[in-house]
Amino acid sequence: MAAVQPVVSEHRLTLAEVIDWLVEDRMMDAAAGEQLKKDRRYYKGHQHPLVLVADQKLKSAVPPYKLLALEPLTEWLAGRVGMGYLHIDPLKIDFSAVTEVMSSAYATRFHVLPVGVSSKEVVIATAEPFLREWERELVKILKLEIRRVIANPQDIDRYQVEFYNLAKSIKGANRAGNSGSSLSNFEQLVEMGSANKQLDANDAHIVRIVDWLWQYAFEQRASDIHVEPRRDLGIVRFRIDGVLHQVYQIPAAVMNAMTSRIKILSRMDVVEKRRPQDGRIKTRTLDGQEIELRLSTLPTAFGEKLVMRIFDPEVLVRDFSELGFSAEDSRRWKEITERPNGIVLVTGPTGSGKTTTLYSTLKDLATPEVNVCTIEDPIEMVEPSFNQMQVTAAIDLGFAQGLRALMRQDPDIIMVGEIRDLETAEMAVQAALTGHLVLSTLHTNDAPTAMTRLIELGVAPYLLNVSLNGVMAQRLVRTLCPHCKKQVALNRAEDQAAWDALVAPFKSQRPASVYKSVGCLECRNTGFSGRIGVYEVMICSTGMRQMVANGADESKLRQIALKEGMKPLRISGAMKIAAGITTIDEVMKVAPPVKEAAP
Repeated sequence: MAAVQPVVSEHRLTLAEVIDWLVEDRMMDAAAGEQLKKDRRYYKGHQHPLVLVADQKLKSAVPPYKLLALEPLTEWLAGRVGMGYLHIDPLKIDFSAVTEVMSSAYATRFHVLPVGVSSKEVVIATAEPFLREWERELVKILKLEIRRVIANPQDIDRYQVEFYNLAKSIKGANRAGNSGSSLSNFEQLVEMGSANKQLDANDAHIVRIVDWLWQYAFEQRASDIHVEPRRDLGIVRFRIDGVLHQVYQIPAAVMNAMTSRIKILSRMDVVEKRRPQDGRIKTRTLDGQEIELRLSTLPTAFGEKLVMRIFDPEVLVRDFSELGFSAEDSRRWKEITERPNGIVLVTGPTGSGKTTTLYSTLKDLATPEVNVCTIEDPIEMVEPSFNQMQVTAAIDLGFAQGLRALMRQDPDIIMVGEIRDLETAEMAVQAALTGHLVLSTLHTNDAPTAMTRLIELGVAPYLLNVSLNGVMAQRLVRTLCPHCKKQVALNRAEDQAAWDALVAPFKSQRPASVYKSVGCLECRNTGFSGRIGVYEVMICSTGMRQMVANGADESKLRQIALKEGMKPLRISGAMKIAAGITTIDEVMKVAPPVKEAAP
């Protein structure tokens, strides 16, 4: 498409000229365009022409006939007028810096938004390519180059409000308490002549900042929020699809007040800052969905570090296929969890989805006819169909003591958060031997290692043989964004070598093609959206029990598990690669190599 030379006269874009350009570029049918011009019902106040066109939900008149949505229309307009295009990603914008470029009133008046600032230039987002009066004024004031980019008009309006309100709150809060020192543990700073005023955790500015933090984390699909104090400032980071992203830097005094407010809401001891604490908060998103937050504080050199884990209640109603179980994985898992008694273990590192798997399994098993009891540290998601108890170290209520108490509560199914020591392991075995189904977690690299780990803890092999139903190891891999993933032939030597290294020592056939990440607006240019599990399910068979009784090591246990149908984590991952769900790099990053050859 040919770029249109900028019109000399200053004017706002009109619906008529946008429609004419779309028709000229064959993106809109001429008849539809004329009808849209005539139909006055579509003129809603002072909406931008692109918004008016996007509201019609028309499809492009040229292949592949995509919907004329607002973001693609914005990108098209940028090319049409010969300007750069920018999708505003708040994670990549320093709102404190850009809001210093111009006032909120000035930005609102000209419908512009500063999105980047450096020592040489300022980047300004606009949706009006032919309004440049503000640019000439701004060059004189800032004495910097101005680079204009076209951005989504609705994003500009939204972030004008959010960026300036948030910057105002942080400035207001900082003025109220900037004399408080954050050097509480590591260094002591004496400020002469200072009132040493601390920020009020219930200050309106602090309330607004905390509310924004949660709202923004929910919007960005964050699984964890990290609030980390440093010497002179605080850092906020979000974990999205398993990867941490720095969001903003906040003055230290403001961060201390934010931490205090969150501790108050979670009923922690606000005064106690020398020892770690745990808490929880239940809140709602803007659309009314309930969200659980599990909180943990940690004293560091420059104050309390706060981590909030976000639990989506929807994970409790997910089908096993949504969690990543293949039909074979699901069959084997149900075989060991639907037995009336015995121990079932889920293993894997922290953050590998073990809790989600256990909760989904328990939700499936928790019928009105059975009594499901859990003991957790802490209770991660509150579920009405379970009887949940939390470990409390202060009163010597650990996993073993809690499990002993649960045994007197007439349970059918017991979930123990983690087997950490011999006492808990022995109580779990005792519960299994007396007719209960016990589900728990263990930290091992793979499924066969769990059996040897329990023996190392001190569990007698003969007790393990009669109580253990099976073990499942799992990991989480990022899933490719369905909107932008690209299919490529697996014909390059390095790609073939990567596949062979992944599945070795198995002789797994190479697929003809795989998918690779690209990056688009839907996935914030990461190429990935969401995560899914890869699993290896080991069922304890008669042959395996005999080997345990004879003192076999984990390598021999692994060999017999493979012969009896267990698919290692990497092979499970390879199946998801072949199905176009994830990439070779993702699986190799999280799944340990297979140590024994296939049978």
